[in-house]
Amino acid sequence: MTTLQSIAAAAVILAVLIVVHEAGHFTMAKRLGVRVIRFSIGYPPKVWGVRRGETEYSIGLTPFGGYVRMLGEEVGEEPRSDELQNYVHELALDVLEAAQHHGWSTSSKDPDTDILVLARRLTIDEGNPPVRAVAATSGAAALAIAPAVTYPRRQPVEVLGRDLSPAEASVMSEISAKDSVADAQVRLGQNPPMALLKSFEERSFPTQSLWKRFAIVLAGPASNLLFAPILMTVVFLWGVPMLLPVVGQAKEGLPAHAAGLLTGDLIVSVDGKAVESWNEFSAAVKGGDGAPIKLGIERGSGSSIIHRDLTITPKREDEATVYGNKVPTWIIGVMPRGDEQTKRYGPIGAVEHGVTSTIEITETLVIGIWQIVDGSTPVRQALGGPIMIAQMAGHEAHEGFAAVAMFTVMLSLQLGIINLLPVPLLDGGHLLFFACEGLRGKPLKLRHREMALQVGLLLLVALMAFIIFNDISRIVQG
Repeated sequence: MTTLQSIAAAAVILAVLIVVHEAGHFTMAKRLGVRVIRFSIGYPPKVWGVRRGETEYSIGLTPFGGYVRMLGEEVGEEPRSDELQNYVHELALDVLEAAQHHGWSTSSKDPDTDILVLARRLTIDEGNPPVRAVAATSGAAALAIAPAVTYPRRQPVEVLGRDLSPAEASVMSEISAKDSVADAQVRLGQNPPMALLKSFEERSFPTQSLWKRFAIVLAGPASNLLFAPILMTVVFLWGVPMLLPVVGQAKEGLPAHAAGLLTGDLIVSVDGKAVESWNEFSAAVKGGDGAPIKLGIERGSGSSIIHRDLTITPKREDEATVYGNKVPTWIIGVMPRGDEQTKRYGPIGAVEHGVTSTIEITETLVIGIWQIVDGSTPVRQALGGPIMIAQMAGHEAHEGFAAVAMFTVMLSLQLGIINLLPVPLLDGGHLLFFACEGLRGKPLKLRHREMALQVGLLLLVALMAFIIFNDISRIVQG
């Protein structure tokens, strides 16, 4: 697979996982009444966006990331003027969208122009039109008074299909009075009426109760963790490649070779228990604590198959683990030939295997992360970044759907687990702030939170730089 195809495969996989993660935050926030301003896949600059309801859905030019922007600044203690100005514009867009859905036709491609026309329609009486000062066309500096375009005042229900909320009413009234959306934003941002402040506080993230904020932040990594068994269930329904217990090589000097196990032998049982896959056979050998095992094998093919039983005593040797270190393991010294068979499961079996496989992978990842922390596994050997992900994604894409899906499961679990680490800027860092708030009975001071976020940003940038350098080193060293 070409480099471009590998990058495309990685981008698609990461985009799916980002959507899953951010959809967790988004769904929980919406359910708990928090206003979501933007749902973005990728970071700015924005290349595409569409507004539906209260939220703009967009795609950013910078890949490998995404975000959900909720109303309110998380580290702020009071709403800033610019936040209120943005909220004023969001409320005006809500009114415009409601009017459009109710059949009101727009006359301009500029939303602010349509908002201004709509504000006049909702707030100006036909018999008492406003006046607008405009510059005289002569060379004199005098001002001429010209009437603004007048519209008959309409009841909100007629135009929108519903009444205006108190906050919307104050916004549309101010826009009409200022005859400008921008001027109304500045005015209301600097001197917000109580209705606007109350609406902002009801819908913003920082003003929600502690449990709601905790649930919204936790929903992101939780979605990645829950997505994994669902996708694994689909994989088992689709069919998974199963490595058959066919001997490829019996290493000299080890028990299997001494017992007479040959290349091509099919292992059908261990101590009388049937085995279907190489993993089952390997687990039986390693889990026997060194006791002699009785292998039932089939040798030959077709009508010349010979059934034999061999008794082999495993030997304890150091073996490399998935974590990159070596541990003493019971082995008999055989390698698989590589024969595979696709195995499909029914709905109940697929769910069972999907859940158990996810739990096993999660345990492996957690142990692996801990061994990186305590130094058991070298950091350079364990960590990979975007380049390594692209290489692996390209390889798995070449192997087929099941391989890609299982790789996606692993990345989804990694994303969920890593985001729960108590590092500022990650979801786990915010959850740590909330835990401290719960214990103290009040939030940490703004200054302390800002310092923690700055440290977290520095750590993440340094880690990303190290990971990318590590990826490049792997390529250079072959």
